[in-house]
Amino acid sequence: MDDPNAPAGQDWGPFGRPLFNDPSSRALSRVGVVDIGSNSVRMVVFDGAARSPAYFFNEKIMCALGAGLSETGRLNPEGRVRALAAMRRFQRLAEGMDMPPLTAVATAAVREAEDGPDFVAEVERETGVKIFVIDGEEEARLSAQGVLLGWPGSYGLVCDIGGSSMELAEIAGGAVKRRVTSKLGPLKLKDVPGGKKGRREYIADTVAELAEVMGSQRNRLFLVGGSWRAIARVDMERRGYPLHVLHEYRMTRKSVSATLAYIAETDPDELRKRCGLSAQRMALVPLAGEVLKQVVKTFQPHDIAVSSYGIREGMLYEQMPQKLRERDPLIEASYFSEAKDARLPGFGRSLYQFVLPLFKSAPLERKRLIKAACLMHDVSWRAHPDYRAEACFDNVTRANLGGLRHSERVFLGLSLLHRYRNSRSGTRFEPMFDLLDEKSMKEAEILGKAMRFGAMLWPQNDQPIGELRWFPKKKFLQLFLEQDSEALFGEVAEARFKSLAKSLDAETEVKIRRATRPHQP
Repeated sequence: MDDPNAPAGQDWGPFGRPLFNDPSSRALSRVGVVDIGSNSVRMVVFDGAARSPAYFFNEKIMCALGAGLSETGRLNPEGRVRALAAMRRFQRLAEGMDMPPLTAVATAAVREAEDGPDFVAEVERETGVKIFVIDGEEEARLSAQGVLLGWPGSYGLVCDIGGSSMELAEIAGGAVKRRVTSKLGPLKLKDVPGGKKGRREYIADTVAELAEVMGSQRNRLFLVGGSWRAIARVDMERRGYPLHVLHEYRMTRKSVSATLAYIAETDPDELRKRCGLSAQRMALVPLAGEVLKQVVKTFQPHDIAVSSYGIREGMLYEQMPQKLRERDPLIEASYFSEAKDARLPGFGRSLYQFVLPLFKSAPLERKRLIKAACLMHDVSWRAHPDYRAEACFDNVTRANLGGLRHSERVFLGLSLLHRYRNSRSGTRFEPMFDLLDEKSMKEAEILGKAMRFGAMLWPQNDQPIGELRWFPKKKFLQLFLEQDSEALFGEVAEARFKSLAKSLDAETEVKIRRATRPHQP
């Protein structure tokens, strides 16, 4: 077991020791937030490892509070009734979960409606939940913080679209910089006079004004919001993309243009059914697409990334101590997963040290994946042996993990598949392997087989599990075992060692370190 009192950095490698055991992190173990937007009201309860939390509860009610706001100046009456009912339900659920009071924020529709203050007072009176009505710049800041929850230290332009507004925020060096808000939400655009031509002129003029404030932003464009995610879903459908995980999905300016044209020429009902979108969401997609087209044309980002993390995750990030914000979300989630589900919590660290000689020249980005794989190598042991390899791949590629590109998800999944299975051929996951180059596929296989062998050498009385020495130029692999561990190197372990050597195309040598007898006078 890992020693929670060990000094920071001792034997933990470049990624440090897990912080989810720290008291300040445990206080964040279950946090409930509510986002009252112009289109939907959503409650999310985060749980698990504080730096990379799981979605313990997630429910959305499409209320369309902002529908008709431009004409009446008031919240949609039907939507207001639905939103109040949703808040009653959410508060009762929170009480049943025995957690701290809900943190609730309201955005464009409530802040702009003349009856917004009355709605806020009614909710507090009926439920006891205090709603914080935030301005557009604060909305932009929280959404950008949500992106930072998933991508610590990332840089670029965060673009968050809601029903009644669109916000832009600059992130650099792990901090939120310039930010600005606009009325470019699809519900507002419905009411722009002049038809399609008038709407396009209005969008172009507004985005130009935003660009004057934000300056040149040609790095990465992070897309936050349900309408952007819907467009990304259509892009996946159009491309036949094999991994249906929206978070960290990447698009180019060219693919965005092709997808917007595809949306315009395809029957909306047919498209929404194929992509699993609601009718309410699909109705907003063409309008949101007009905005995205202009944003991409104006800022010309070098690539475009979809973020499933936004304002709600930003509210969680707001409550984190700085030392927790700076942690790697993937490694923290892996530590938590091991502590919760592994047969021998703490063994992942020893396994990492054991396999690391095979990857001495690997960059830090690869070593963090190797670390994560070793920590999670045994968390699916309860699955039926016939399906354990597939369960590992499924769990990792589809899990809610931050700081992980799609190719990295597949690398992790493939390495864990090889942890339980020598061959990757014949699985239903083969289309996803196209997201990796040949070198990465080979490295994932080697890592998986090294973990498969290392798992046979569980330590006794905290002794090292053994030592691998790899000489890549000579294609020579040595295994050193202590005398007390020699018995662990049985027939199955030897077969797994030979399988690893075969993947390395290596000759092998096994050495037993004999204990030296004390000199007798």
